[in-house]
Amino acid sequence: MEQETGLSKPVAVIACATMAFLYVAILYAPTLILRLPAPSSLKEFMIRRFICATMSSFISLVFCALLLPLRRREATYLFRVYGIRLDHLWQAVVFPLSLTCLMYAGSLVFKSLLLVDSWKEHMHQGEGISLNCIKDILQNFLAGLSSTASNVLAWRNYVVAPLTEELVFRACMIPLLFCGGFETYVVILLCPILFSLSHLNHWMEIYGRQNYSLLKAFMVVGLQLGYTVIFGSYASFLFIRTGHLVAPLVAHIFCNFMGLPMLFVRRTGMVSLAFIAGTVAFICLLCPVTQPHLYNDGTNDCECWHGYCSSNLNS
Repeated sequence: MEQETGLSKPVAVIACATMAFLYVAILYAPTLILRLPAPSSLKEFMIRRFICATMSSFISLVFCALLLPLRRREATYLFRVYGIRLDHLWQAVVFPLSLTCLMYAGSLVFKSLLLVDSWKEHMHQGEGISLNCIKDILQNFLAGLSSTASNVLAWRNYVVAPLTEELVFRACMIPLLFCGGFETYVVILLCPILFSLSHLNHWMEIYGRQNYSLLKAFMVVGLQLGYTVIFGSYASFLFIRTGHLVAPLVAHIFCNFMGLPMLFVRRTGMVSLAFIAGTVAFICLLCPVTQPHLYNDGTNDCECWHGYCSSNLNS
């Protein structure tokens, strides 16, 4: 990303904080500002939130485009700054997704063990691995996919929330912070903090679910904030290294699908062993698998999308 002077650090931080506040505040605009009646169903409530989140993302994209000190304002150039690209697409999907799977090695092993137990149960009942058994499994799988596709909460967790959050907290904020003159490591830490604070609006909902216990609510919120900071740092790292929005996006969707990584299961040590091995492999492969030259064609003696090849992350 070509830079010009004109965007100071305070302006960049205030702009990012404003976008984070807007992302949350606009969710409550229909009832608090527009005074619309309360939704009559969960589906109506979620669709209203989908519209609000989409509007917030669009406003942030426009606001960021006006604020960024770019020399060119063409749509294709701006999309590239946002990481919205078609080149090197399969690398941006496969490599980050494979890397993220390593952190869930324990969970994946546990699910595999459950599948093996299911096969053993069929064998024990004398059913064997028959064509009808395989057909039933496929039918159950397709039924599960159909149920997920029609579930409004699934659309929130796997489509709307990941896409809008990555657009605002990665595509918009990271270029602004870079143009403000922040070092790469500061950007990787600052974006997740704003990302985690934007989830504080869930506190009242959790407070109610915990029978209005402040201690339990704070413990749950603290765990969520810690997890979002860690994931946000990882997502920011992926975006900076690859220059592809789809890289943190696929990681975000996968993490939402899997939940928290599974560390251990009482009945077997295989899950713990897999988690440890996956974590070690993740740490060892984090930088090699995210080398900028894997996701970008070198131009002007610079192999990465944003022109920060001298950064210690890109060395």
